[in-house]
Amino acid sequence: MEQKRAIDGIGAVALISFAFLLGFNQVVVKVTGGGFGPVFQAGLRSAGAVIVLIIWMKARGLKLEIPDGVFWWGVLSGSIFAFEFTALFIALDFTTVSRASIIFYTMPVWLALAAHFLLPGERLNGVRILGLVLAVAGVVLALLGRAEGDGSLMGDLLSLVAAFGWMSIALLVRMTPLSQAQAETQLMFQVATSAVILLVLAPFMGDLVRDLRPIHIAGLAFGAICVASLGFLAWFLLLKVYQSSGVASFSFLSPVFAVLLGWLLLGEQIGPQVWAALVLVAIGIFLINRK
Repeated sequence: MEQKRAIDGIGAVALISFAFLLGFNQVVVKVTGGGFGPVFQAGLRSAGAVIVLIIWMKARGLKLEIPDGVFWWGVLSGSIFAFEFTALFIALDFTTVSRASIIFYTMPVWLALAAHFLLPGERLNGVRILGLVLAVAGVVLALLGRAEGDGSLMGDLLSLVAAFGWMSIALLVRMTPLSQAQAETQLMFQVATSAVILLVLAPFMGDLVRDLRPIHIAGLAFGAICVASLGFLAWFLLLKVYQSSGVASFSFLSPVFAVLLGWLLLGEQIGPQVWAALVLVAIGIFLINRK
């Protein structure tokens, strides 16, 4: 198996940019939810990402190559992708961007815990265990500490479920024949499979269209182009080059960006318990990814 690289300067810049993109995306999803139902929005975003990815591959002269033994693992990853974003998009209907982001971006915590048992060379040590404890404490504080207007417990729990889905995909990429597939193939499996699943489910899971306006269409296009296709393609490429714990560690910046952007752009009121939860989770994620 090819040895993964430690994070270098180029990787750090790319990962900080990706963390900001993900933080901003939470705001975009929340705003776009004013025009589309959450599952329908997720399905349309995946369908749009398929089109963008096809154009990307054509422009680069790439073919969709599926190595032996990869197909059903790819379908499984796409099914988990659909499950993840069903949970996340519904969560953002029920809770604030800040709360959903703090909880959702604990993914590196659960990835590190699973990797301790499943991936050689990624064992938890004393410092990383301390990070795990702090991050989990932050999640508990976020779940239990709720002021008026913070949203429902259901939204928070769905954000946690979505984080588990994201972790599962990261593990699949590392532990199954999916690791042999090029990043474009991995992502095509996810967006194509999830588009079918989500668009079939959407009519049975609430309204399809709400008070649709141009800003909602723009938000949907942003999600399809900048996040679900090119953005996640960048993430998969980084995951193939760099150590998974290093890639995941930079996601501690995503909830920080999301909380700040939710406050700046949406006027969300951030109470002291939310700030405390954010600090605990951010420090915990930083520590858990130290070797």
